[in-house]
Amino acid sequence: MHTIYEWVAGPLTWIAFLIFFGGLLYRLVRLVTLVRRKEPFIFTYMSLKYGLRSILHWSLPFGTVNWRLHPVLTIVTFAFHICLLAAPIFLMAHAILFKEAWGVGWPSLPDAVADGMTVVVIAGAIFFLVRRIVRPEVRFVTSASDYVLLAIVAAPFVTGFIAYHQFFAYRWMLVAHMVSGQIMLVAIPFTRLAHMLFAPLTRAYMGSEFGGVRRAIDW
Repeated sequence: MHTIYEWVAGPLTWIAFLIFFGGLLYRLVRLVTLVRRKEPFIFTYMSLKYGLRSILHWSLPFGTVNWRLHPVLTIVTFAFHICLLAAPIFLMAHAILFKEAWGVGWPSLPDAVADGMTVVVIAGAIFFLVRRIVRPEVRFVTSASDYVLLAIVAAPFVTGFIAYHQFFAYRWMLVAHMVSGQIMLVAIPFTRLAHMLFAPLTRAYMGSEFGGVRRAIDW
């Protein structure tokens, strides 16, 4: 067990991060290359002003008509994504591990707050799962990969929650937590989870087109 833990916490973690950052860089370079080759005119009307304006409105809860039309979905979506990003980054245990490895640290959240954020992510994943099952218009556009991606996102938080509270099989849950986190990192650049990178770029493009070309707003 000790050997497995060392291998997962060491080489496997490095491999996952290399694939994560390398994959995102590859996707970004590939996107820019494709745009330059097929639709170079896009660069002519990309606007920092209109792009940031659009990103700002869509980044604010109820900042757009669509967000206001679906208040429950809006609240769950924002809470889910905020906790999804903040909990792993500002978890005290993760911050300590990073400082031990790189000598760089940052403020961390109290364990109780991080634990609450973990519950929010798990509850949000259940909400999105149920929504895909019970809402006909969502179920129609749902494929098996959507359920797999939802499981990939939820797994690190479920296993981390179990490991933190030591409900059972603590050591194995800790390993499962690390492996599931690594799987998510590797999956991000090559699945629809890459929207963490592309969503702001898409929003900047839409904002630039609506503001600079159509003279309209996109929210």
